[in-house]
Amino acid sequence: MSVQWADESCREKRFAEVVVRTPLGRKLTSQRSDDAIQSEDLLHRTFHYLIPVSLRAQVSVGHLVWVPFGTRHLQGVVVGLSDVSPVAETKEIAQLLFPYPLLSPERIKLAYWMSERYLAPLHQTIWLMLPAGLGQETETCVEIAEAAHLHGDCTPEQRKVLEFLSTRGRVTTHQLARGVGISNWRAVLAGLVRRGMARTWQEIKPPRVRREVEAFVRLTQYPNEGVWRALNRAPKQRAVVEYLAEQPAGSWTPVRMLSEAVLASSAIVNALQAKGFIEKDRRDVWRDPLAGREFVATEAPRLMPDQNLVWERIRRGLDDGGGVYLLHGVTGSGKTEIYLRALGHVLQRGQGGIILVPEIALTPQTIRRFAARYRDHLAVQHSKLSPGERYDQWERVRQALADVVIGPRSALFAPVNNLGLIVLAEEHESSYKQENAPRYHARDVAVKLGELTGATVVLGSATPALESYYRAQRGEYSVLRLPRRIMGHRKRVEAQVMRHGIGRERTRVKGVGVGYEDAVYMELPTVQIVDLRQELRAGNHSIFSRALQRAMQMALDSQQQIILFLNRRGSATFVMCRDCGNVIKCTRCEVPMTYHGAREQLICHHCNCRAPVPGTCPECASKRVKFFGVGTQRVEKAVGDLFPDARILRWDRDVTGHKGAHEDLLQAFIHHEADILIGTQMIAKGLDLPLVTLVGVITADTVLNLPDFRAGERTFQLLTQVAGRAGRSILGGKVIIQSYTPQHYAIQAASQHDYEAFYRREIAFRREQWYPPLSQLVKLVYLDNNRVKCQDETLRVHRMLSNRIERLGMPEVELIGPAPCFFGRTRGKYRWQIIVRGAEPGRVVSGLSLMPGWRVDVDPVSVL
Repeated sequence: MSVQWADESCREKRFAEVVVRTPLGRKLTSQRSDDAIQSEDLLHRTFHYLIPVSLRAQVSVGHLVWVPFGTRHLQGVVVGLSDVSPVAETKEIAQLLFPYPLLSPERIKLAYWMSERYLAPLHQTIWLMLPAGLGQETETCVEIAEAAHLHGDCTPEQRKVLEFLSTRGRVTTHQLARGVGISNWRAVLAGLVRRGMARTWQEIKPPRVRREVEAFVRLTQYPNEGVWRALNRAPKQRAVVEYLAEQPAGSWTPVRMLSEAVLASSAIVNALQAKGFIEKDRRDVWRDPLAGREFVATEAPRLMPDQNLVWERIRRGLDDGGGVYLLHGVTGSGKTEIYLRALGHVLQRGQGGIILVPEIALTPQTIRRFAARYRDHLAVQHSKLSPGERYDQWERVRQALADVVIGPRSALFAPVNNLGLIVLAEEHESSYKQENAPRYHARDVAVKLGELTGATVVLGSATPALESYYRAQRGEYSVLRLPRRIMGHRKRVEAQVMRHGIGRERTRVKGVGVGYEDAVYMELPTVQIVDLRQELRAGNHSIFSRALQRAMQMALDSQQQIILFLNRRGSATFVMCRDCGNVIKCTRCEVPMTYHGAREQLICHHCNCRAPVPGTCPECASKRVKFFGVGTQRVEKAVGDLFPDARILRWDRDVTGHKGAHEDLLQAFIHHEADILIGTQMIAKGLDLPLVTLVGVITADTVLNLPDFRAGERTFQLLTQVAGRAGRSILGGKVIIQSYTPQHYAIQAASQHDYEAFYRREIAFRREQWYPPLSQLVKLVYLDNNRVKCQDETLRVHRMLSNRIERLGMPEVELIGPAPCFFGRTRGKYRWQIIVRGAEPGRVVSGLSLMPGWRVDVDPVSVL
C-alpha cells in the first residue's frame, strides 16, 4: 500500500488514488491487469484518476468524487494523491460531491487496517465510515433514436423493444426489462444501439437522503398601533402576530409551531405575508431523535474509594493520551459514573467521545444518563433511526455541532473531531461482532482507532470477554477493578427505608470506611440453584420450580418486581409427532420451526418463513402432534395462569419491531406499570431496574448444550448479567437459576459471582483444546442451493488450504472440517464450513481464489 495522507505536501498532485463503490470480484489472489490498479490484490484494489487542473487545489484525501468507470459513473473516495500513475492513460475525475473531505486520514487508515485484518474488500470498509443514504448511484436510461423505424430485418425481440420505446419514450433499463419481458433484453438492446436505432446514457439517481427543509416566519417589524388597527377585523391573523411578538426579536418561528399554538392555517400566514407584516423563508432543520425529550440535569456524585482509584488511573491515561483499560466491575459497581467522568474530562479539553452499547435496547437508558449531564453535546446513531435522522446526526458530528456519539457498533465510525475517548459498555457482548461483510469486531476496531487517534479506550464489563481478560493478564491492557456494588449515600438509603417500610435490621448495607461515613454498599444478590431433575422426581412438571413459585408469590405480595429470563422466543421450541418422532422443520432451512401461540403459527427464526400449525403429522397422518420446549409466550401464559392478577410484560424481538418499542417497554416497567418482565437476552444487558428483587432463570442449559467452544463462557456471562438485574436497591434481591446440569463450573461460578474461578477453568479448557484466545480462528462457510455442489466446493477449498499450509511451512495451522454447519441449511441454501485454526490463520486464507457463495469470518464469535 502506497498512500500519501492529506497534508500541505499533498496539494497540487496530479493523480488521485480512488476506491470505487462497486464489487470488484471475489478472488483474493494477487494479480495485475492493464487497469489502473495500485494495490497488490483485489481486497485493496484502487484506481488512479487524473485530477482536472480546476480541482487540483481542492482535491484531498477523504473527498467523495464521481469518476468514470467503464461505461458507468461511480462514486469513489480519494485515499491517496501522487505525481505519477501506474498506467499511461488515465481518465479524469468527473466532479467533487462535496467541497470538503468526508473522511479523515485516520478513518482511511482504519479502513485499510480493517480490510487487511478481516480479509474484506476495501470499498466495504471505506463505506462503513459514511452514513447510509449518502451514496448515490447511476442508472442507465434508454430511448428510441430519432431516425429509427421498424426495419424489416429486425428480429421479433428487437421489434418488441422498439415498439415499447416508441410508446413509452425515455425509460430506465429496469423499466425496459420489466416491460418487454425478454430474458436476453441486454443483448437485444446492445444490438439496437450498435445499429443506431436506440441510444443509452447514464443519469445520477437522486440521493436517498436530503436535508430537511421547513417553512419559517418572523415579523418584519415589531407591531405598532397601525398594525393592530389593520388586524381588528382579522382575529386569527392578530393571534399569529401576537404569538410572534412574544418570540425573541428577529427570531424565526416554524410555521408548524404556529399551526399548533394558534391554529394558523397556510391561508392566514400567506395573508399576513401579502400585507407585509411577516416574512417567510424555507430553512434547513435538523432531524433530531431527541427533540422534545426532557432530561433532568444531575451533578456528579462523590466517588467511592474503589471508584476513586479507578478514576485516577484513567484520568492519568487521558492526560497522557491513549491506552486501553479493561474496567472489570461487578454489576451495579458504578462503571457508568467512571464513563461519565472520563467523558467530562475530555470535553473540558476540547475533545470528543464515542460511547458504544451492545444493543439498541440499552441506548435509551444510556442516553438518559449521559444527557442528564451533557445534553448539548450528544448525537445518537443506531439502525432504528430513519435514514434522514442518521444522516443529520452524522452531519452534526462532522460539523462539530455534537462531539459525543452514543449507539451500537456502527456509532464507532462517526466522524468525531479530535477524538479523546472510546467506551465499550458490556464489552463482552457478541453483538459487537458484525454478522454481515465486513465482519469486524467493534472491540478490536475501537482499540485500533484509539491507537490511530491517540484516544483512550475503556472496555467495561462485569464479565469480560476471555480475549480481553487474557490480554490484560499479558499486559496488553490495563485492568481496573470495581469489586463492590454501590448503594449511594445513607440519606438515599434512609429515604428508601421509609418509602418501602423496611426495618433497618433487614437492610444488608455496609459502611464503606473511614472518610466515607455517609456512603454504603451492598453485597451482590444471593443465588440459589435448583436442580430440575429433582423437581421432576418430586412430581413437579411445571415450568417453574417450587422455590421459584414461592419466591414469585412473596415478591408480588410485597409489590416488588420480577424478571423471568429464558433464551427462547415463541411458545414452544419445536413441534413433534409423538407416534413417528417427526419434527416439523422449515422447508428452506431444515431447522425446527417455533410455535408462536399468539399468532397460531409456526415461524422459522432463521428466514422468518411461516406456516400454519398442522392438525396431523405430515409424515404419518397421526393426530398426536405435541408442542415441546419453552418459549417466552409459553412462560407468559404459565405466569398468567399461576398469578392471574399480575401485570405482565414480554420483551423479545416479537414485540420490539417498531420504532421506540424498547424505550416504551423499559419506561413502562420502570414506572411499575407491570409486575413481571419476561424476556430473552435483551433484558440481561446492563439495565438498571431498582424495584426488581427477584430474577428467575427458567433454564440455564439452553446455550450450555450447544456444540460451540464458547458455550460455557456465554452461559456464565448470561447468568451473571441477568443475576445483576436483581438487588439494585435497598429492597435487596434474590436469583433462582433452574438447571438440569447444576454441577457445571459455569453455573457454579455464576452462582458465586466468581469471575476469577470461571476464568481459571475456562482458560485451561481453551489451552488444552487450543481455542482462542490461545489461537486464532478463521471460519469459511460456503452456501449453495445444491447439496452435492456445496460439499464438493468445500472439499476443493480444503485441498487448496492443505496445499497452502504445506507450501508456506506452517504445520501448526490446523483445518477443522470440512463439515456441514450446525444449521446445515438456511433460506434454501446448504451450508458447509471449514475452520482454520492457528497463530496466523489469515496468512493461509489470504490469497485464496474463492467462488461467489463463500463467506470469510475472521475471529468468529461462534463456530455454529
